[in-house]
Parts: sequence; C-alpha cells; structure tokens
Amino acid sequence: MKIAIGNDHAGTDYKKVIVAYLEAKGITVTNYGTNTSDSVDYPDFVHPVAQDVEDGNVDFGIIICGSGNGANMTANKHQKVRSALCWTKEIVALARQHNNANILSIPARFTAQQQAIEMVETFLITDFEGGRHERRVDKIAISC
Repeated sequence: MKIAIGNDHAGTDYKKVIVAYLEAKGITVTNYGTNTSDSVDYPDFVHPVAQDVEDGNVDFGIIICGSGNGANMTANKHQKVRSALCWTKEIVALARQHNNANILSIPARFTAQQQAIEMVETFLITDFEGGRHERRVDKIAISC
C-alpha cells in the first residue's frame, strides 16, 4: 500500500507519529509535508497529496492542519478526491463506508495523537460498502 501525507506547521508532530506508525506496518509513505513548526501555507503541502491520489500514484492520502478545514477544502478541489474531515474513528468509518473517502483530513488542534493513529487505522481497514452509496458517490464529481 502507498500513502501520501501532507501537513502544515500545526501537523508536523502528528505527521511524524503517523508516518512511523505506517512505516512500521510496511506501508510506503510519500511525505509532502513540512518538517518544522515554522509557519507555512497548507495548500502548498496538500495539493501534491491530492494530485497523487487523483493520478492513482497512491492508494490514499492523509492531510493534517490545525482545524483540518483548510486542508480538506484544498484537497476537495481535485475532481477525483473525496477528502473527509474527521475527528473520531466513528466518523472515519462512515466516511470510508458511505463516501468512499480517499483522503483523511485530521484536525491537529482538536484531536490527540493517539486518537489520530486510531483514525488512520480505521481509515485503512474500513472498506467502501458500495451499493446505494455508489450511486451517491458517483454524483459528487462535477463533469466538465
């Protein structure tokens, strides 16, 4: 499995913990995030993750910023991206099951690191249910 990860300055510590968790599971991680706490612009680190997901270069993406909102909004500008802003593993499970989310957006300032790990684990082990949800997911992207 391949995962792209991106973060701004608020998510650096979370990213480090998540990357260590993923690599311990044998997952290949592409890091597009900043590695410092110096202020940066989250779109610069989120667009590459979303592009990798959109192009099929990775299986999933994980993005992290302070509230998760800016990163999530940025990622969802990409047509083949279904980024879900989540703050509990239950919301993560529903985002995968019902929305076939392919990017997980984590709000670093509103979750604990252990909670973030649990959300990532849930994201990776939960399958899309398809069925009636497939019809709805197919209507998300705008056709140009």
